[in-house]
Amino acid sequence: MTNVFIEGTTLLFNKPLAWTSADITRKVHAVLKRHLQVKKIKVGHAGTLDPMATGLVIVCTGKHTKTIDSIQAKEKEYIAVLKLGETTPSFDLETDVDFKFEISHITEESINQALKSFLGKQKQKPPQYSAKRVGGKRAYEFARKGEEVELKLADIEIYNIEVLEFDTPKLKIKINCSKGTYIRSLARDIGLALNSGAYLIELIRTKIGEFDLNKATSINDFEKNLTIIEQFNK
Repeated sequence: MTNVFIEGTTLLFNKPLAWTSADITRKVHAVLKRHLQVKKIKVGHAGTLDPMATGLVIVCTGKHTKTIDSIQAKEKEYIAVLKLGETTPSFDLETDVDFKFEISHITEESINQALKSFLGKQKQKPPQYSAKRVGGKRAYEFARKGEEVELKLADIEIYNIEVLEFDTPKLKIKINCSKGTYIRSLARDIGLALNSGAYLIELIRTKIGEFDLNKATSINDFEKNLTIIEQFNK
């Protein structure tokens, strides 16, 4: 068991709400050091997922950390739930609603038309409440102080976007997109395209390339399984 993790493996986790991807990585690192009784082991995650999101986070150990860049470059799939008619400064539930808009004119047909406009390569403005670095600091550090900074537009691509469910004012969609796509920003932009507002109230990352959330485990189950294996090998 020791060699598998030290030499290198790729682990799939279902990130819980409020955890960061870094939290998952630190926990895995601590658990492996304790159970394997080693002082050092390489551990890294392949792609950040917002604290307010859940779903697939990939953690690599040992020599597999060299594959992180290639994993991060893979296509992502998300299931998102938007609330129409309102906006928040963070584009999600992290901050309170700041503006409200009319939604009586929004139909499923107008939604489908709006979503089509987001297909393909495009420039996207990242959220002010993001981990983008500006002058050595994270953008969200400025945003939480009420300071707005200039963020560079990112090159992204939306491969597919479709309605899964529409129950006013909630809109559930599936998105397949490139690395670097902010679904929070997409939610904001969808609201604008509908001549209204929108923000993200739920986000699940379901796939990264060939890696699927259905194959992922919880951090608690991961630790329990290591304990069982450790006891069995005694």
